[in-house]
Amino acid sequence: MPTYEYECSSCGHQLEILQSIVEKPLKKCPECEKNSLQRLLGIGAGVIFKGSGFYETDYKKKEPSKNESQPKPTCPSDCPNKGCPANS
Repeated sequence: MPTYEYECSSCGHQLEILQSIVEKPLKKCPECEKNSLQRLLGIGAGVIFKGSGFYETDYKKKEPSKNESQPKPTCPSDCPNKGCPANS
């Protein structure tokens, strides 16, 4: 859940509050109790990775789809196999 910054346009009180993205912005100031709170534009928070690290093995390997072309096998140009792609 993101942290939002608010400022009261009547008394100047500032606060930060943890809110869900789908929640409506607050209106009532906790200090002067007037409906003059405004959400400020913040810089946002960066992603924080905790733990010892992330490795390639942490993620499921992508299986090639049927539509993806498979690489053609390569052989040396003097391959004795007549059906070899290098001889065509």
